[in-house]
Amino acid sequence: MQPPSRNFQRPVTWPLVLTFVAAPLWASPEPAVFLENHCIDCHDGGIKRGGLDLEAVMGDDVAAHRGIWEKAILRMRARQMPPMGEDRPGEDEYRETLAALEGYLDGVAAAHPDPGSVPAIRRLTRTEYGHAIRDLLGVEIDVSELLPPDELSHGFDNITVGTLSPALLGRYINAAQTISRMATGIPGGEAEVRVVRVPADRTQEEQVDGLPPGTRGGILFEHLFPVAGEYEIEVRLARDRNEEVEGLREPHQVEILVDGDLAVDFTVKPPPDRDFSKVDAHLKQRLAVEAGQRTIGVTFPRKSSSLLETRRQPYASQFNMHRHARQAPAVYQVTVSGPHEVRPGDGSEVRKRIFTRMPQLPEDEEACAEEILRPLLRMAYRRPVRAEDLEGPMGFFREAREEGGFEAGIEMALTAILVSPQFLFRVEESPEETAAGEVFRLDDVALASRLSFFLWASIPDQELLEVAERGELSRPEILERQVRRMLADPKAAALVTNFADQWLHLRNIESLSPDARLFPDFDDNLRQALRRETELFFASVLEADGRVTDLLRADHTFLNERLAKHYGIPHVYGSHFRRVENPPGRGGLLRHASILAVTSYAHRTSPVIRGNWILENILGTPTPPPPPDIPTLDDLVVSESLPMRERLAAHREDRSCATCHNLMDPVGFSLEHYDAVGRWRDRDGDAPVDASGGLPDGQLFSGVDGLEEGLLKRPDLFARTVTEKLLTYALGRGLEAHDAPAVRRILHDSAAAEYRFSDIILGIAESLPFTHRKTP
Repeated sequence: MQPPSRNFQRPVTWPLVLTFVAAPLWASPEPAVFLENHCIDCHDGGIKRGGLDLEAVMGDDVAAHRGIWEKAILRMRARQMPPMGEDRPGEDEYRETLAALEGYLDGVAAAHPDPGSVPAIRRLTRTEYGHAIRDLLGVEIDVSELLPPDELSHGFDNITVGTLSPALLGRYINAAQTISRMATGIPGGEAEVRVVRVPADRTQEEQVDGLPPGTRGGILFEHLFPVAGEYEIEVRLARDRNEEVEGLREPHQVEILVDGDLAVDFTVKPPPDRDFSKVDAHLKQRLAVEAGQRTIGVTFPRKSSSLLETRRQPYASQFNMHRHARQAPAVYQVTVSGPHEVRPGDGSEVRKRIFTRMPQLPEDEEACAEEILRPLLRMAYRRPVRAEDLEGPMGFFREAREEGGFEAGIEMALTAILVSPQFLFRVEESPEETAAGEVFRLDDVALASRLSFFLWASIPDQELLEVAERGELSRPEILERQVRRMLADPKAAALVTNFADQWLHLRNIESLSPDARLFPDFDDNLRQALRRETELFFASVLEADGRVTDLLRADHTFLNERLAKHYGIPHVYGSHFRRVENPPGRGGLLRHASILAVTSYAHRTSPVIRGNWILENILGTPTPPPPPDIPTLDDLVVSESLPMRERLAAHREDRSCATCHNLMDPVGFSLEHYDAVGRWRDRDGDAPVDASGGLPDGQLFSGVDGLEEGLLKRPDLFARTVTEKLLTYALGRGLEAHDAPAVRRILHDSAAAEYRFSDIILGIAESLPFTHRKTP
């Protein structure tokens, strides 16, 4: 096959005969003319900008270079190529060329389906493990206390989780033993000790959300008490670097609450000799607590506020002895230990969920144990139980029963289930008759697991398993019914706290520490409020089955008093979050301080980071990483006294830098009205803010309003990015060129309803990559 002629004075024909495509790609001249006129001058063998040599592949079958052509399609669809300043085609040329390229590649994909390679064995992530324990046993656990975080790949932590090192296996074994002991609640076991700490930079001058009105500061957390009995709760107060309890200038009350009821209160007084070593030594008490999941609160009754005489508005942050002096004592940590004495009482709901039956006679114990373990195994292993599945747990049951009795045997069997590879790993087996490289549809049980870990980050529930075991889940109408049911379930909050938190980089907020000299009013209260605003906003769009573009422009957000004060929005009071309509200067994601702060440096904004974040997470066209020999901004001889716009202009004078910075910088500059912690500003130092910017497609505008309008002119780009991110998260692997036709199909089917979340999610659940596998 010959490449197209470079003489375009007459119609070009480049016959490409492929039996599985009705209309060959190069049968019409538009694609070849487009590439010759607008691409080859830069992307030829001599230049290869962006690592792309189109001239070398134009003489080959397009399907043989899908990766290159899909990359070209992505840049053309975003109108990033040809770059600004070059001769750019008209919209008709873009549309015709894209239609030809995409139509051809979609035809190839239809004739030769390729679902990609998903690992056949994948370990549960820390988050999935915690959710699975919750749904299997009814135990709410703080997985961060038991397991280390998982590594990120392609933006998500469920990609590289195939191995289990000896050290990590030990952590899982310890976690399984702890969980089994707490869940079974067998009297006479060893006392458990749990320490819960308050972040050092948390201000405790106002009411904590969830604690009673009229209180201030403290902490609120969930704790599982395995049996009814006496448990000791000990409170330690926060100290400054001099080991003094800051703010303790007069007597204060300290209250311990269980499920909202006052259990005990103490008085803490300032020591007359300034010896604070024992000032809180008496803040511990043994309490009689019924078995079950209980809410523990430690707080202070609020005292009347005295007027602080100050020349300016005092900081909202008050958490250390210097710039943010505490006005009253604060809680440092709470320790719960026990049971120290077991008392008669009903077992916890978790225990009742496990011990559905108790043996009446010794000879009934084996059958009773199997009756208890079989439904647990079915849920834990996410499939029907086989005879061999019971052998291991029953062996551990018999061994432990000999020493500790029936209940000890069940506890040990449960531990064995929780460390079994069938629980810790998601296993997708290939049918025995399939050949290597053969594509096959997942059976319904495997599809149920994929669906539940996608939407819930957890195991399937009873209804989903039953539908799958009957072989009905692969029926389109049943699959759609289950997807919509699962999205309406509270467990779909995992799409917010797991998917959105990672996609939008909200997890990075935990390590956010702005320069305290420049931003002295930043504390953990604000840090948590930033994250909560964005989570509640994302959840509101998802729960309303809104359009994905509603994330970019909205007439509401969610605020509490701390965050409203940060934004300068009046008349919002209290620690609880509430929906606020038409907040001035706020609304869509790009106006959220969470995103604006995690895309800044500790001491200043970064138009580069913000611009690149938008290119990657909103437009789906990330810039390549800089070559190793490219100097950083600080390495250039550029005066730091210059405004950031002028400093970056000097950086772009290097042509190797300009290629990417010409894309990133204008986008980031449009957000310059927001400082490094997301507050609105009209001046940057002594100079007025210049928020003029633009998009790679040539649009020019000023400020976030112009940026939002520019992005919303092409809603398909943002919808594509959301689809690709969701599909990456759902599959647990990075997307490849052969996935692009599936993405286009999902977008095509959801376009009529303007890209509603449920339509995109349903499209993913029905897609080839999600429902099929390829035999290794």
